[in-house]
Amino acid sequence: MVNKITVVGGGHVGESCSLMASQQELAKEVILLDIIEGMPLGKGLDQFQAAPVQGFDTRVRGTNDWADTAGSDLFIVTAGVARKPGMSRDDLLKTNAGIVKSCAENIKKLAPESTVIVVSNPLDVMAYVAMATTGFPRERVIGMAGILDTARFRAFLAMELDVSVEDIQALVLGGHGDSMVPLVSYASISGIPLTYFLSQDKLDPIIQRTRKGGGEIVGYLKTGSAYYAPAAGAIQMAEAIVKDKKRILPCSAFLQGEYGQEGIFIGVPCKLGKDGLEGILEVPLTDDEAAALNTSMAAVRGTMDDLAKLEY
Repeated sequence: MVNKITVVGGGHVGESCSLMASQQELAKEVILLDIIEGMPLGKGLDQFQAAPVQGFDTRVRGTNDWADTAGSDLFIVTAGVARKPGMSRDDLLKTNAGIVKSCAENIKKLAPESTVIVVSNPLDVMAYVAMATTGFPRERVIGMAGILDTARFRAFLAMELDVSVEDIQALVLGGHGDSMVPLVSYASISGIPLTYFLSQDKLDPIIQRTRKGGGEIVGYLKTGSAYYAPAAGAIQMAEAIVKDKKRILPCSAFLQGEYGQEGIFIGVPCKLGKDGLEGILEVPLTDDEAAALNTSMAAVRGTMDDLAKLEY
């Protein structure tokens, strides 16, 4: 348990993060911050009133004032505009870059020793904006993407095979978008290779559904995007850091030569502990997987190039 975790953004993802962090007692205090007057205060109060029923002692508090976040050990940044039907994650680029930059400036000023988990989309580029603005080392700015993408892959496999999600091991790398790379060579069910259960022609639609998983939910919701699973992914990262669990999780990390790449955030297997990003694992890939990962990296670099042309 740490002293204070701040969730930036009181929308569906943010409110889910603050509740989950509180239920798991990851901090003595969880701050839910949003610019909409009164909204985070009401949600924070509502969540803490669940504490006597659910039996957690973390104090949840909503605020409109950045000053209340001072000294936070960990920030989970969910602030930004959500996707709507017909929008890609990249359509959010300029608006969310400005929002994340402003958040990062405040984090740098009020909690210069904190660790930052970025959830805002387009994820990989927003993590870059956060790191560039704060000036924090890569160990303390990490993006939540691969956990969510992998969870969707595992969920869809469980639905197809009628087996427990607990027994499905999988790994999804690359950018958090339509070019993500589910690694079939690393997928198994209780240690049994996935290819034992499914032929490639059965796997291909599941891989495509994974890549379009966020858009599928946007299509159903009409006026918003996914929030329960993204929040669960962010809290899994937070728990690994707060409890120094040394977990190996797919996260968006800043590469400094790994996988032959420099200066880019991309989803890779990461070791998370009390120091944040404690290592990146360079796992062997098949030729097809390596080619797909390079394609995904190129897509992220394209969005970064677009960002460089904008004033935000």
